[in-house]
Amino acid sequence: MTAMLHGVNPTPVIIVLAAGLGRRFDDARHKLAQPLGSSTVLGQTVGHAIESGLPVVVVTTEPLLAEVATLVAGRDVVLMPTLQRAGGAGVGMGHSIAAGVAARPNADGWLVLPGDMPLVRASTLRAVAAAMPQQPVVYAQHMGRRGHPVAFSAELFSDLVQLSGDDGARRIVARYPSMGVDVDDPGVLMDVDTTADLAALRANLAGAHPTGLR
Repeated sequence: MTAMLHGVNPTPVIIVLAAGLGRRFDDARHKLAQPLGSSTVLGQTVGHAIESGLPVVVVTTEPLLAEVATLVAGRDVVLMPTLQRAGGAGVGMGHSIAAGVAARPNADGWLVLPGDMPLVRASTLRAVAAAMPQQPVVYAQHMGRRGHPVAFSAELFSDLVQLSGDDGARRIVARYPSMGVDVDDPGVLMDVDTTADLAALRANLAGAHPTGLR
């Protein structure tokens, strides 16, 4: 998973976040393990990340480890404790970002991609990566709306590895200069928080890919 992205220098690492509990999802099976096309929600997300040609690291927990092991090599997996905070609230997004960045401290930057965003295209990931040298923070946007991934330059390493809690990197995004990259990819705005979200996503894919998704 360490292929260089042709025509882009430097080369950042994609950090796929797959360590949350998904408590809003009303189903016994984890939302990231839900079937989608010929794979799962997480499988599609990671598949597109790999397709981009950028290095990929997946931050996850024990319940999803078996599936993650089928998607990336063991060296590209960061295993987080399933219950990290008091009350069993699970791993916060900030903790996950910090762990992913710490796992690749010498990277030229990091693209943060939530594991529940399976429609984000490989071309979008490449476009955001290509824009990274221009500002410390770069994000994808569609029709003027900010989405994911959000990319951070290597100079922000110290800030990123200190993240914790559920706010992710919002404070870093607010603190440093940033820019949006316009992409013709509505998937940058579409995540899976509820069973209704998943149903809408499947309907969207059925219309766009009548023969099914890979």
